[in-house]
Amino acid sequence: MQQRYFVMYKPYGYLSQFVGEAKKKKRLGELYNFPVGTMAVGRLDEDSEGLLLLTTDGKMSQYISSSGTEKEYYAQVDGLITEEAVAQLQQGVKIGLQGEGYTTKPCVAFRLVIAPDLPLRARKIRDERHGPTSWVSITLTEGKNRQVRKMTAAVGFPTLRLVRVRVGNLALHNLQPGEVKEVTDFIKGTPVYAEVNAGLENET
Repeated sequence: MQQRYFVMYKPYGYLSQFVGEAKKKKRLGELYNFPVGTMAVGRLDEDSEGLLLLTTDGKMSQYISSSGTEKEYYAQVDGLITEEAVAQLQQGVKIGLQGEGYTTKPCVAFRLVIAPDLPLRARKIRDERHGPTSWVSITLTEGKNRQVRKMTAAVGFPTLRLVRVRVGNLALHNLQPGEVKEVTDFIKGTPVYAEVNAGLENET
């Protein structure tokens, strides 16, 4: 069987799965006619957005999930994040994980001076009347449960919006929320954007 590979912009409000008991939850299968056996490589929480890789290739999914591949996130946080807070994120912070304390690994983090040019979120972020916000880029090689949100909260700047913009060398580029593209492969070790199948259109 020929394996298939997809990249998509997971919108806010969708689960990174195809089946589940909660009937009122939105799932990926509502956005595209994925082949049987497609699975998400890692996941994004329901209230998070951005780049999600999907494939029918279980070995590739396991490899990318366990290989320490970089994952870059843009987080819009409550308040004007300080250099001190960014330095803490870089060094690693203590978060709660399964009822215990966990210190995150050192990571790449920096404040985005200009807000990223991202599509509007389906559910509006609170406006500036409730105080200023700022953006920070955080690149991780691990993926604990709600890790970015816990990290920014630990340094005093809770996350209001979270968008994953890169996995390895695969980037979000100009994908729009809900858009799916089929690619020829995820290259082991250094995932890169493959050529898009020109004749395959998004099915929403």
